[in-house]
Amino acid sequence: MKRVLTAAALIPFIVYVVLFANLWFFLAVLATIALLCYREYNTIAEGFGFGAPGPVGYGAGLLLLVVKSETWLLIALLCVLALILAMREEGVAKSLPRAALLVTGVIYVFGCWQFAIPLREASPHWLMYALLVNWAGDTGAYFVGRHFGRHKMAPRVSPKKSWEGAAASVLTSILLAGGYLVWFLPQVPVVSVIALTAVANIAGQLGDLAESSMKRGAGVKDSGAILPGHGGFLDRVDSTLFALPVIYAFVRLLA
Repeated sequence: MKRVLTAAALIPFIVYVVLFANLWFFLAVLATIALLCYREYNTIAEGFGFGAPGPVGYGAGLLLLVVKSETWLLIALLCVLALILAMREEGVAKSLPRAALLVTGVIYVFGCWQFAIPLREASPHWLMYALLVNWAGDTGAYFVGRHFGRHKMAPRVSPKKSWEGAAASVLTSILLAGGYLVWFLPQVPVVSVIALTAVANIAGQLGDLAESSMKRGAGVKDSGAILPGHGGFLDRVDSTLFALPVIYAFVRLLA
């Protein structure tokens, strides 16, 4: 019940932000969500025993999120800064892993969220579709996997996930998210919509498993507890983070 109530409260707000809000309000909400996700990533990363990446990631991440050009320059400078900061620590043996955790977190969270901005600029419906791919897929996987899941997909990483649930996730995404895209952006060929939705959904499922793997390695059950019934923000958007660059790549090819 908590899961349903949380979704019922959040979905209308997210729909408003994506489809109707002005640019500055949209960017403010996006930045807030990205910062909350990075905060949770920071906690997970600390569980690996190399120390938390620290506050530098917040500032570097916001720059990566909003700067449209020179992205690779920012990433290169972040790598240099991360190594310099890590070498100042007493435990030199942990300097490289800690720097790697910082750079990975910034790119993983802020770098992936960055693609939400050009997708919305191309059309708010592209971004809404990108969110629907995983909303719909998660719903299909949850109900089918719960009742019919028999064959475990990745038992060491996420014991509850099944191949039956994964297949249902792809199919549900194609029907709901694909249907949304065909309705609101009819210029996109139906065959392309089906293929894109399937690939983006699979990318999202890999993103879910990637976060589960990080949590298991750090000995953490949920990334947070801010969303009743869902865990943390990162638990809710881990699939979207992997799907966004895939959908953006398709939009670029379409342009």
